[in-house]
Amino acid sequence: MDGIETFNLTRQFNGLVAVDGIDLKIGEGELFSLLGPNGAGKTTTIKMLCCLFRPTEGTARVMGYDIVKEPFKVKEIIGVSPQETAISERLNSWENLSLVGRIYGLSSGETKKRSLELLEIMGLAERGRERTSKFSGGMKRRLSIAMAMVHNPPILFLDEPTLGLDPQARRATWEHIASLKGKKTILLTTHYMEEADFLSDRVAIIDRGKIVALDTPSELKASFPKTPTMLILAEGVSDALVQGLKERYQHVDGYGGKLKIADEKLDFGELTHYLESNGATIRSAALEEPTLEDVFIRLTGKELRE
Repeated sequence: MDGIETFNLTRQFNGLVAVDGIDLKIGEGELFSLLGPNGAGKTTTIKMLCCLFRPTEGTARVMGYDIVKEPFKVKEIIGVSPQETAISERLNSWENLSLVGRIYGLSSGETKKRSLELLEIMGLAERGRERTSKFSGGMKRRLSIAMAMVHNPPILFLDEPTLGLDPQARRATWEHIASLKGKKTILLTTHYMEEADFLSDRVAIIDRGKIVALDTPSELKASFPKTPTMLILAEGVSDALVQGLKERYQHVDGYGGKLKIADEKLDFGELTHYLESNGATIRSAALEEPTLEDVFIRLTGKELRE
């Protein structure tokens, strides 16, 4: 049985098609990322799968339960960290987690155990008794993720879970999410390409409500090769040398001893010899590999936006 399966999943708003006939199969225990520009249909898709929006056409199954015919069964087995932080600012962290735990039928002992574990993971244990109205945006985000997981659901929907987190908190959250792979089915949306690359078993790119690419991160990057590009850090790079490079290669950017050179016939040995013979001392050189952001821009023609 698949963790999540969609069938011609479609949603319109006043004639505007937000999600356009999506067919997906997400395996049980798979971590699946949905990427796309703002307005592409990511959050609308999640809201339908969580039974918050009814599909205009089509349907989906979550652990075998139909989102149209069995919405209450679906809601019993999912955890959701929405894009909008859904915490009560009149309560402290413990109280927010206890509220969710009791709603899902956990005993007070089990709720306390899960809450303690999650507050430690999210770096909130020392602030557990403090009213959340005093929390920063990043702290509220971390608490929202903990609330999605307190009842230990088999299905997790994480809609931009690390938006607003500092690098340390983001990395800790990544590590915890990664530890759940194979144990829970996770549908993740994110604007951070490195997050999707690090975490995902598979990635789908959605644009204008349609899936335009779907594969593993490595296969997606391999299928969209970029012009060979070298990144070089060197000393003694003169303006005349940069001008000479521009006459030899298709694309050259040079500033402060940093060079980015791209050409279809780029040869590492030839390039380094040219630099050194013209007075430059190379400190480091590396081939720039294709990224998921390269794939994204090639497919959608848009930069990722917050």
